[in-house]
Amino acid sequence: MEEKKEETVEKVRYSDEELQEFKELILQKLEKARRDYNMLQAQIDHSSSNDTEDTSPSFKVLEEGSASQAKEEASQLAARQYKFIQNLEAALIRIENKTYGICRETGKLIPKERLRLVPHATLSVEAKNKR
Repeated sequence: MEEKKEETVEKVRYSDEELQEFKELILQKLEKARRDYNMLQAQIDHSSSNDTEDTSPSFKVLEEGSASQAKEEASQLAARQYKFIQNLEAALIRIENKTYGICRETGKLIPKERLRLVPHATLSVEAKNKR
């Protein structure tokens, strides 16, 4: 009887060992995401330093337009990267709370395969498709 009870508990949440595996995966992704974010921020901050003083005025206008567009794209990428970092950090909190991997709509475990691909997922594919 006791064994069945323990099996049920295991199916309700991931084991501490499994949570540790996910934590390591998330920490690796978080490290890379922060590097990428910092690189994008540096690109945004330094994009105005391209010297076009010695070029013709018409080329300078084109260059400034191109630089402006590149800066806007980098800003959008940086915003997406920042949100990704926040989602990964929230996933680490769920690991600490032992609620990681539980679908917030169905209450069922999100399959490991999905969490390995999208470690910050809070919805099962089933719940996501219903949205």
